[in-house]
Amino acid sequence: MRLRNIPRAEGVLETHSTVIKDKENCRGHWADVFENQNPLYIEIGMGKGQFLLELARRNPDINYIGIERYSSVLLRATEKYDMLETPLPNIRFICMDATEIEKVFAPGEVSGIYLNFSDPWPKKRHARRRLTSKEFFARYDKILAPEGRVEFKTDNHDLFAFSLEQVEEAGWKLLYHTWDLHHDEILNQGNVMTEYEAKFSAQGNPIHKLAAGRIH
Repeated sequence: MRLRNIPRAEGVLETHSTVIKDKENCRGHWADVFENQNPLYIEIGMGKGQFLLELARRNPDINYIGIERYSSVLLRATEKYDMLETPLPNIRFICMDATEIEKVFAPGEVSGIYLNFSDPWPKKRHARRRLTSKEFFARYDKILAPEGRVEFKTDNHDLFAFSLEQVEEAGWKLLYHTWDLHHDEILNQGNVMTEYEAKFSAQGNPIHKLAAGRIH
């Protein structure tokens, strides 16, 4: 569920040090933005940022970019960042629509993509808007490094079933999947939960996860 509109959000994001404003100009130059050659991972639809902030804290040698469409939601992520005791130099945020990712990242520039509890777009006519549709896999194909992968988590059974089908239709390879992540001893190792994941799993909902890569 989207947060209510917060009028001050855009003003805060415009001046926040972690929010990228000239994102198109960074295409092909993200190593310069972070001032290192570390791998770059992105989360599309990052919500309030709990997942990505924790990854950045655990992995200082990896760069992370969180993409969120709604400024009022991204505002919450920046507020979480501001509450950190120690700043994280390896994380940035972008307020944008996911359909624009090819304008922001160059071919092979991204090492991995995280999709967590994405909007299910339940109506059939909106299927191409789902972040795990073959249309979006075509976009990911253009920015991912050769060995890059897409990881997706959801509690939505229908969306997960659709996503499994789309991996094959997109010409990708299903690397692994589980219908109950938190009871999978192997795949759940090191799992970082999102806000939604903690909420839904506490309600007894199984969490589904898959990873997909290209067929070489």
